Amino acid sequence: MKIIILGAGQVGGTLAENLANEANDITVIDSDGARLRELQDRLDIRTVQGRGSYPTILRQAGADDADMLIAVTNSDEVNMVACQVSGVLFKTPTKISRVRANAYLARKELFADQGFPVDVLISPEHLVTRHITRLIEYPGALQVLEFSKGLVRLVAIRATKGGPLVGHELSYLRTHMPRIDTRVAAIFRKDRPIIPQGDTVIEDGDEVFFIAGTDHIRSVMSELQPLEKPYKRIFICGGGNIGQRLAHTLENRYQVKLLERDRERCVMLSESLRKTVVLEGNAANKDILLEENIENTDVFCAVTNDDEANIMASLLAKRLGARKVLTLINNPDYVDLIQGGDIDVAISPQQTTIGSLLTHVRRGDVVNVYSLRRGAAEAIEAIAHGDHRSSKVVGKRLDEIALPEGTTIGAIVRHNEVLIAHDHLRVQPDDHVILFLVDKSRIRDVERLFQVGLTFF
Repeated sequence: MKIIILGAGQVGGTLAENLANEANDITVIDSDGARLRELQDRLDIRTVQGRGSYPTILRQAGADDADMLIAVTNSDEVNMVACQVSGVLFKTPTKISRVRANAYLARKELFADQGFPVDVLISPEHLVTRHITRLIEYPGALQVLEFSKGLVRLVAIRATKGGPLVGHELSYLRTHMPRIDTRVAAIFRKDRPIIPQGDTVIEDGDEVFFIAGTDHIRSVMSELQPLEKPYKRIFICGGGNIGQRLAHTLENRYQVKLLERDRERCVMLSESLRKTVVLEGNAANKDILLEENIENTDVFCAVTNDDEANIMASLLAKRLGARKVLTLINNPDYVDLIQGGDIDVAISPQQTTIGSLLTHVRRGDVVNVYSLRRGAAEAIEAIAHGDHRSSKVVGKRLDEIALPEGTTIGAIVRHNEVLIAHDHLRVQPDDHVILFLVDKSRIRDVERLFQVGLTFF
């Protein structure tokens, strides 16, 4: 696939790396020549220096015969205009744009038939808010991924002493919970993946990915660690787009406080939020946190645009007694350094956004993609098409499918019914198949499984 990426920042660079490793023809446009040279030194891609919305620059990048344009610069306006230019002048089939400003996102008519020809809108703030909201809904989870419109979820959780399954073989789970069907898709032990078998013993500290129907998630979590009490009090540090959206999403179900240092922004937030208590001040100020009873806070979310400020505020809140801290980290090099210590969960906007972008790039009928463990692993939801003659999966039992090494099928969703994967289950046409890959380099092999042969036509 021939893809043009506008923007060589964290998202554009990470996306280029993902796609270049999958044998795509990638060209990256950016005005920063140094950043482009750094990318070209380590990736097999083309680069063009210039403003991505200019027709001459797009043509130089190969827009005349490009299959897809992905605009992820820091400017909403450049992204939107680039899609307009690419659609009008070059008839690019698929145009994806990152748009951050609520002023644009709130006016859907801007992207309707007579507006900007954007096929897919990506809002990092919306994706990050949804990610944080799921973590708050499931206390103790490291990651909660949703498939088939919420019917089934894949959850990452740290196994800890006190969980009934810790120290036992996985087969014990079915004996202990006979009425709840679940499947452990993967285990990461000291950052090394383990493909689980029935005799695999869960150890303290394992990062366990399991899949289950949404109604059964908390029950399965209780097997891997002592179940935490539901959260009630949420403290948000940072009143930017993410902080505002998060407060708006949570304020009807939780007691929410939001701390913002800019006075004018505080006034705007207090007028737009109905139940959230808006506070003016700096989260690095110990006295403010103590005055607001930080020791009684269930979740402290640091979501400013400054990584260092988020880290310092989170460490301070944790030491002052906050039960759980979630920290937004833009620099991917920081994520591995801080997660799992005093900071419970580090949230990477780049990885959250990358999964959403990859959904539209994957071959075959793929409806959901999640990038996991800093891009090393991946979870996908693919739809099976064809029949037993044209498809490599339709009509076959799960134990008959030649899955690439390191790949597991976790569940199938059929006509809104969740079927947890077992060997005897047969794939039928239009099944939604949810897979987990511990090695993302095998994604091409998985895509080929779900591509329909010519006999189908």
